[in-house]
Order: sequence, then structure tokens, then C-alpha cells
Amino acid sequence: MNKIRLKKGDEVIVLAGKDKGKTGKILKMLTKKMKVIVSDINKVKKNQKPDNNQPGGIIDKEMPLHISNVSFYDSELKKGIKIGYKIEDNKKIRINKMTGKEIK
Repeated sequence: MNKIRLKKGDEVIVLAGKDKGKTGKILKMLTKKMKVIVSDINKVKKNQKPDNNQPGGIIDKEMPLHISNVSFYDSELKKGIKIGYKIEDNKKIRINKMTGKEIK
């Protein structure tokens, strides 16, 4: 299984699909399926049956994207970057492979 270098809450850019070039935050990680759910990306209309908690009707829902179709978005460079790791003081930190800066 491949290593997943992205985390929940990271800003990502979409590399392929109908929302190519758009950015959003990761809401949920589906690590077993190698997919992520990104806010306001890959939205579909879904017919919802009424339930005790929610009314029925047509709702907009974010569907999962494969992890290979998203990349970490660097707001300074305004493009997708690769993530690497560096060990400092016995702590593993994520770094931007292009600039070498630490990712918070």
C-alpha cells in the first residue's frame, strides 16, 4: 500500500476530472479505498429520502476523489507540490520538496 502524505484539513488542488484546477480543503480521508472527500469539489445531485432527522428532496453531495487526482496546494507558489519528510529532533515533519520549507 502506498504512503498517504496528505492529511485532513490540507488545502489541495484537483489535477484531473470535471473540477480540474479547483482548490479545496480535505474534509474526510478514506484510507482503505485511497480516496478523499474535498469541500465543494466533485459535487453531485442526490435524491434523499425523508428520515427522522432530515427532510427529503434533492441535495448536493461531495463524492470521493482518488488520491492520485489531488495534490497539496502551496498558496505562495500557487500550484500543486510534492510532499517529503525530514526528521528533526526525533520528530518527523512534512516539507515542501520544491522549496524545502516546513508544511504546517
